Amino acid sequence: MSDVGLAHLHAGKVRDLYDAGDGCVLVVTSDRISAFDVVMAEPIPDKGRVLTAMSAFWFEQLGDVAPHHLVSTELADLPEPARRPELAGRVMLCRRAEMLPIECIVRGYLTGSAWREYRQEGTVHGEAMPPGLPESARLPKPVFTPSTKAESGHDENISFARAADLVGVDLATRARDVSLELYRRGADWAAERGILVADTKFELGLIDHELVVADEVLTPDSSRFWPAERWVEGATPPSFDKEPLRRWLAGLSWDKTPPAPTLPSEVVVATRARYIDAYERISGRSLDDWPGRAQLPGTC
Repeated sequence: MSDVGLAHLHAGKVRDLYDAGDGCVLVVTSDRISAFDVVMAEPIPDKGRVLTAMSAFWFEQLGDVAPHHLVSTELADLPEPARRPELAGRVMLCRRAEMLPIECIVRGYLTGSAWREYRQEGTVHGEAMPPGLPESARLPKPVFTPSTKAESGHDENISFARAADLVGVDLATRARDVSLELYRRGADWAAERGILVADTKFELGLIDHELVVADEVLTPDSSRFWPAERWVEGATPPSFDKEPLRRWLAGLSWDKTPPAPTLPSEVVVATRARYIDAYERISGRSLDDWPGRAQLPGTC
């Protein structure tokens, strides 16, 4: 998806960025999916639409917490060369921001790397937690756990003090406060609709010296969503994301390096369904009403 008639700036695992002129960038979200830092050959139909629709929903819903970079998701608002039907529903025209060199991660439940640290040290990101908490327990309060942005390999967890060294105390404090409030508001909204936000990652940046929310917000790619009805302490609930893919890959002898195994159709279908379900539950909207509906085999 690199030829949209604009200068290509960056290719990520899922998104491509283009120069849209006038201080703006065009973000195109593909249907690519990765696991264990390897991009699969097979796309997940509609995944890019889900991520775009969900981010647009949250930018609208949480715009009073902090400003954001989104200008439009409409093809008609794009530079003329990029007004291509195949991009409908998967584009965001955004103001260009100077991105902070930290990932703003918030954790509300004891899972993943937070659970591993707690078992060994009794802490989460260095902060002492009550003893005896089981896996997947709700934390006494959400914890801000920043990390670096690695050019290659894995991000590195860092302390708030280290984050302040990188961006300054005032900006790090503002980033922490905004991230915690975004999480609180988003988690409360999702919980009312039967989804628990175990943890999530925000990308923040500066536009004209003002802190803004950028990239994606509270999506299945940037967050760990759990169905509330399946949550029990002491076990890991299923997730509204890549879980069918991860579970299938875990059953193989694959060494988690390229090339990735060929995905069977049932894994693609199950993963697609998880993404769509998350969007429709949280937003209360149908993905069919979002532009660019995919034409799947056997449908009309």
